[in-house]
Amino acid sequence: MDPTTGRKKNDKGRQAKKILTVNGSIRVVRRWWHSVGEGSLAPADGFIDVEERTVSIGVREMACRLNNDSHNFDRTAENMAHAAHIKMSGEQLRLLVIDEGLAVLRAQQSGEIPTAFQSKECLVDPAQPGGKTRIYTGVDGVMVPIITDAEKLKRRKKVLVKRRLRGRKCRPLAPRKKGADRSYKEFKTIVFYDEHGKYSHQALLRIKRPASGAAVRREAGRLKFASADERIAIVDGASWIKSQLEEKPLPLDGLGLDFYHLSENIHRCRRSVFGEKAAEGQTWADNLLHAFKHEGFTAAFEMLLAWIPVLRGPTKKAAAAKLLGYVSERRDMINYPEFKGRGWQIGSGPTESRCKTTTSRLKGRGRRWDGRNAEAVAALTTLMDSGQWQLYWKPAYASIT
Repeated sequence: MDPTTGRKKNDKGRQAKKILTVNGSIRVVRRWWHSVGEGSLAPADGFIDVEERTVSIGVREMACRLNNDSHNFDRTAENMAHAAHIKMSGEQLRLLVIDEGLAVLRAQQSGEIPTAFQSKECLVDPAQPGGKTRIYTGVDGVMVPIITDAEKLKRRKKVLVKRRLRGRKCRPLAPRKKGADRSYKEFKTIVFYDEHGKYSHQALLRIKRPASGAAVRREAGRLKFASADERIAIVDGASWIKSQLEEKPLPLDGLGLDFYHLSENIHRCRRSVFGEKAAEGQTWADNLLHAFKHEGFTAAFEMLLAWIPVLRGPTKKAAAAKLLGYVSERRDMINYPEFKGRGWQIGSGPTESRCKTTTSRLKGRGRRWDGRNAEAVAALTTLMDSGQWQLYWKPAYASIT
């Protein structure tokens, strides 16, 4: 019945549609009704699938799961055909995965998906329930290959040539989206993790550096970061990261410079002053790193001040001055004896490793992404790595049972 007129709608007969499911393609025949006020509709579609999609939730989840570990969409489509006898083209699968990835991204940013853990679960000693809790966080920038405007224009010209060679009229192409000005763009990785690597929560976002602080605080709020007994950030020393963490400060008990990045800068200076393989230079670097790690900033800084005057030559002096400036700017982050005394980590390995895993699907030979699509595909990776996969898909299945 038409609710606006109270009259019976016109019976338009039965029509069929195909729904792709994990059990193969299913042909569904249902009755259509029409009225002037509401137009045409098939009420049974709402019972078959709430969102009235032609691809079932099961297929969508399978496509997203296989795509996470794949190299390209065509290969993912092949794997689906062999593993589950579900046939779709690489392009159809690409559109499906990106559409689902955008839905996941929206749900992540709005907080609709629960986190897999809370800071109260990050126990220092798992054998003591209710004991001290400790949670770490890290932020880093990672480069993602992005398709440029020139590359998009080149691709479009190739498509137009192929269409002309077909010799028949084709549907007009959709308006071209503008590409990037550079072939790589910096995405931001945000990671939270516990002492033992049991819990990890991460996000890979296409945001500018000034927006990263707000993103960190948003994710921290979901994890109840402030309620942990000990809260530590370990970062690589980039000035923008430190400023974003301190501008609207997180409730941190410690902000440390990753020891590996300090080591990198010391060894870079060593190579400039002593050469690549000089034993004297290796001894100097080892002694300086030992001082930073076990004696503290002041002792190591005094070693540097005493060493610089004996250098000869502008290249050596410039390298030493650069190292001195680097450690001076990060003085309040170089506190390794305190960190070690309190049992805290001094390396940002978990953050660095997540930079690789979250972008593993995005990087590789010949891969170029639209920024929005790259963020969507990465959202599916972080959904899995953050332990939220079932938290996202289970309600979707529940809605159709």
